Amino acid sequence: MEPITFTNEIIACITSKVEQRITFAEYMDIVLYHPNYGYYTQKAANIGVSGDFFTSVHLGADFGEMLAIQFVEMWEILGKPAPFTLVEMGAGQGYLAVDILNYLRMHHSDLFTVLKYTIVEKSPLLKQVQQEKLQGFSAYWCDLEHIENNSVVGCFFSNELVDALPVHQFVVEEGQLKEVYVGVSHSVEQVNQDTFIEIIDEPSTPELKQYFDLIEIDISNYPTGYRSEINNSALNWLTQVADKLQRGYVLTIDYGYPAHRYYNPRRNKGTLQCYYQHRRHDNPYINIGKQDITTHVDFTALERWGETCGLAKVGFTQQGLFLMALGLGERIANISQSNLSVSDMLRRRDSLHQLIDPMGLGDFGVLVQSKGFTPTQPLKGLTYPSL
Repeated sequence: MEPITFTNEIIACITSKVEQRITFAEYMDIVLYHPNYGYYTQKAANIGVSGDFFTSVHLGADFGEMLAIQFVEMWEILGKPAPFTLVEMGAGQGYLAVDILNYLRMHHSDLFTVLKYTIVEKSPLLKQVQQEKLQGFSAYWCDLEHIENNSVVGCFFSNELVDALPVHQFVVEEGQLKEVYVGVSHSVEQVNQDTFIEIIDEPSTPELKQYFDLIEIDISNYPTGYRSEINNSALNWLTQVADKLQRGYVLTIDYGYPAHRYYNPRRNKGTLQCYYQHRRHDNPYINIGKQDITTHVDFTALERWGETCGLAKVGFTQQGLFLMALGLGERIANISQSNLSVSDMLRRRDSLHQLIDPMGLGDFGVLVQSKGFTPTQPLKGLTYPSL
């Protein structure tokens, strides 16, 4: 579908509402996840160095192999249950799954033989790509809601999933929380980048104010015009995950901050960013269905909400520290002893350093939560000294 036609479909959705508007969360859900024309159903298979953005998994197999090492330890702490279920939520193009499964098959056949690898994927396009890549492995695909409650012994994990969940946007006006809605401009005669307008009004749900009670942030003294986001979708997602987990871990890797940094009064424009062909901007009303839209993750909200769902915080660290604790430092040190050519050696060193770069991927947050047991030992990935 041409972008203009998709835009007209969104306009029809808005104008069908009695109030002639939708929340920004509804708008973001449509442009990213529309079953036929959303970004993640038509463009996401092109994610990578040549696409709109790349993730840790596009820098080689090391990221997945480090995660596999952590999963082995989790399995051992849980008493080596059989089956041991790994649920990857939002598996992208399948690279991470392949790297994890390859490593376990080669180095930990005892776990590999009892492993049930499950993928939760909303995008039909990505699901097809994943199934093609994983033809040599036993993997299962299902919707999160179709996993039986209290049934999983193992680990739910995600890498850069929560940042793409639809968010409500809000502004502060004279100490009061107001929500950002999306409407249609009637002053334009044709579809263009000015088609959509923002409408500021009362919150659509009391959950938005309750969110700040959860994270213990008082915005009543914030300056008028302060703008940011609330990710209720992340809390709903975590509720479902907690319901499905009987005994084990939840591992969430993403870019974000604790609440006091996320909602710092000086960060007065929020964290929403759009990515189009490796260019970043902050206008979600252009490139409809052709660009990614993301926000940073409020890890305090995940921790606090997890506690209400029965998930205990095991630890929170940075990706760089997490990977170093799992052995990435040794891999970097051993590069010079490999048989690689100089050019390949430099490329590999650069890839590994990108994974731990404190100004980039290395600053991603790694949150581990548990349910159904009392951990008897710390996870290796959480033992690297903090900076």
